[in-house]
Amino acid sequence: MPFIPHTDHDINDMLATIGADSVDALFSEIDPLLRDVDISAVPERASEQAVTRLMHERAARDSGGLCFIGAGAYEHHIPAAVWEITTRGEFYSAYTPYQPEASQGTLQVVYEYQTMMSGLTGMDVANASLYDGASALAEAVLMAVRANRKSKASRVLMPASVHPFYREVAHNICANQNITFESIGFDPATGKIDQAALEAWADEDVTAVVIPQPNFFGVLEDVDALTDWAQNNGALAIGVVNPVSLALLTPPGEWGSSEGADIVVGEGQPLGAPLAGGGPYFGILCCRKKHVRQMPGRVVGRTQDIDGREGYVLTLQPREQHIRRSKATSNICTNQGLLVTAATIHMSLLGPAGLENVAATCAATTRDLAKRLRALDGVEPVFDAPYFHECALRLPVAAQPVLDALAERGILGGLALSRFYAEMDDVVLICATETKTESDLAAYADALSEVLTEMAEAA
Repeated sequence: MPFIPHTDHDINDMLATIGADSVDALFSEIDPLLRDVDISAVPERASEQAVTRLMHERAARDSGGLCFIGAGAYEHHIPAAVWEITTRGEFYSAYTPYQPEASQGTLQVVYEYQTMMSGLTGMDVANASLYDGASALAEAVLMAVRANRKSKASRVLMPASVHPFYREVAHNICANQNITFESIGFDPATGKIDQAALEAWADEDVTAVVIPQPNFFGVLEDVDALTDWAQNNGALAIGVVNPVSLALLTPPGEWGSSEGADIVVGEGQPLGAPLAGGGPYFGILCCRKKHVRQMPGRVVGRTQDIDGREGYVLTLQPREQHIRRSKATSNICTNQGLLVTAATIHMSLLGPAGLENVAATCAATTRDLAKRLRALDGVEPVFDAPYFHECALRLPVAAQPVLDALAERGILGGLALSRFYAEMDDVVLICATETKTESDLAAYADALSEVLTEMAEAA
């Protein structure tokens, strides 16, 4: 959207009207140490034409190659109807439904989304979404500290097999609120949470345990045992899930031997949002009914008016904008309404059987790809454990140069795990979804064979 800034004349007129000498005078109450920030790295302003050309040039860098990268953002087929409907003016321009009488369409979409998400996760309640999966985990941690009143430690066990970005975001949001994260390692043989490391906390005051399913390596955790351990030790169980996987896996509401997980979060991107340079995406957050008063965001409910007509309203609004600041559960500013609309339409079009078919196809396709790649000399699996649609493979050479060479051949071959785990210099995390065909898998295997052969000859 074009933006025309104020002219110097406009600025001087406004300053004269309010009796200020300069723009800086408007910020005189702010400590100069906070205002005098070095912005030498910020480039000079550019014209709209120059900015438009620059962005076109950067967009052209996207090669459009075959993508086998997962690691939290996944390439799925999105039916054409999803965004044709989502971008209609009624949805595309809808804002926060403060006035229910004028926002019934938006409220109903959110209600339907919450109903679908509760059904998918097996939880009692779903909120109207958060920014993304990482911030949803941070909110879940804050929620657990409020909800687990028996715990005084504000201590959360965070497995190293949780997505590194999720761990960073949770730390950045929560650490300054006197919440302590204790890292739990993973078994190098299976990639699962190290049960022995967990047992070291059995007699300690633990507020919550984070349980990824699948974890960052794509490995399936023993969620029943982990949930039981958490609850038997007075901690809340926070599940971090991929919503597509729940079409096949046991939903978090049924984890463990009794009550299931307490809080569930995840990234909603696989449900109708494209890979778009990092977003926008949306965060999923669900919980058991007894924790609903501590849930951030909004909850939409269905009711009847005095004439018996069905209607939708914001039932819970625990933001400081709606209630006293001291009572607010979070200052989360909005739900990702547009993405939630897309996800609701996406799930409606696929239905339970369609979503299950997508999940099963992803799992089968990844196994097919892994089998083809393991047939190459020196390529072997890193972990001996069941996985969903991501698999860690060890290469005979460092992973990043291999991925760079594959990219030159038009194949985005996965993620080099050395970026997050120094000991995994030769490990690549691959992912294949329902969008990949037999010829795509063959192309990857052939290209990897060529690259490894060339590197061996060069050595």
